[in-house]
Amino acid sequence: MIISRSPLRMSFVGGGSDLPAYYEKFGGAVVSTTINKYVFVTINAKFDDEFRISYSKTENVRTVAEIEHAIVRAALQMLDISGGLEITTIADIPSSGTGLGSSSSFTVGLLQAIHAYKGEYADAEMLAEESCHIEIDVCGAPIGKQDQYAAAYGGLNLIRFNKNGSVDVSPIICANETRLRLEKNLLMLYTGRTRNANAILAAQSRESAEDSATQEALHEMVAQTGEFARAMQAGDCDEIGSIMHRAWQLKRKLTNGISDCQMDAWYDQARRAGAMGGKILGAGAGGFFLFYAPADRHLDIIQALPALRPVKFRFERTGANIIFYRP
Repeated sequence: MIISRSPLRMSFVGGGSDLPAYYEKFGGAVVSTTINKYVFVTINAKFDDEFRISYSKTENVRTVAEIEHAIVRAALQMLDISGGLEITTIADIPSSGTGLGSSSSFTVGLLQAIHAYKGEYADAEMLAEESCHIEIDVCGAPIGKQDQYAAAYGGLNLIRFNKNGSVDVSPIICANETRLRLEKNLLMLYTGRTRNANAILAAQSRESAEDSATQEALHEMVAQTGEFARAMQAGDCDEIGSIMHRAWQLKRKLTNGISDCQMDAWYDQARRAGAMGGKILGAGAGGFFLFYAPADRHLDIIQALPALRPVKFRFERTGANIIFYRP
């Protein structure tokens, strides 16, 4: 039996610039951190030569080609697994449509577990590249690259997407007390909504390729990644709140469907209760709100938004890893 554990991520600024329609023209960048919420993938040799795949549903099939789960099918085909395998997955947080990169965390963890099953070591760069290939090239998801690299590398990073398709991952260098203060001042609230972000991302991709106003907004969001890094290096956590507020204003301009009247009202209520800035995590339209506010204002914000559920978290410094290995 082999068990992999891959962290989920929250992004702060730059989201959307990791789509190829944008970064292949201009180059993109995001700042994100992994958190201590995980996707677990378990692989075990099966007595017979068939497959059992268990996620939100359970599949029992004889061949890889019969597997309905597109990512599992593509991963097994790419790594040449012929049969006799049981794969299960569980997650700490609703694993679809919540804006925490769960699909990519699953893909990274699945690939790492399969490589380990074959007796192979896969480093973070390999896992991220293979995950991007499977999700984007093979499965055709209209997504970017940030989630795969975040899950594979882990930590608080500035991730750059170069025009030639290469990716650079640079840790945010700052004092430990600054990192802890940022963590303490962040509040994550679950909206209760999940959504399929593909339609939003596909529209955003079209507009980032064709619309000059969308491109200008993304240019500013990319520039904010440097502002974020400099604020952390200077120990000015409160500047992060201002950066996030401006980033949310810009993100809402990217395409329709990122926000709506209810979400705008929640955001305004949080600001009146003490939040300095915030954003919806992921592509928008649901999932989790992330707010920056002095820790002593968190209760006021929670009470101002009784329909939303607070979720405690900590930053996670490590990426995907094998936590149990008994081949």
